[in-house]
Amino acid sequence: MMKDYLAPILGRDELVKVVSGQRKAGKKIVLANGCFDLFHVGHVRYLIGAKELGDVLVVGVNSDRQVKNLKGEGRPLIPEHERAEIVASLRCVDYVTIFDEPTVEELIRAIRPDFHAKGTDYTVETVPEKEIVRECGGKVAIVGDPKNHSSSALIKLLKTTG
Repeated sequence: MMKDYLAPILGRDELVKVVSGQRKAGKKIVLANGCFDLFHVGHVRYLIGAKELGDVLVVGVNSDRQVKNLKGEGRPLIPEHERAEIVASLRCVDYVTIFDEPTVEELIRAIRPDFHAKGTDYTVETVPEKEIVRECGGKVAIVGDPKNHSSSALIKLLKTTG
């Protein structure tokens, strides 16, 4: 029963097929990505902003291994499949996938989104994947509220007050 409320969490091959079908149906594809460890309102606002760019929102969730590489020892706090499930529970999200590469570049190449949405801690010029997005025919968009929410800051606060 619970799965009826969740967006599908798909592997790469299945996601590529589904996105291809959506594109053939004339839908605009948006890709957002992140660790989503200790989910907060900034994540919600980022994903809602991403959805507003198109018809189908695909969210790439960094694997546990990559979160540890990016954030350090002791992270993630929440396992990848649970983080994916949390993201999949949002109405604005259509599909979720977990990616294990160090960057989202291979996922961009695989699904060729019309828009690659990044949070406001970036500018269009500073998005690391901007050239791959352009090579694949897409555009980079900056969405969400100002970057004044952070899982890392919340964790630090909990350690100092807990």
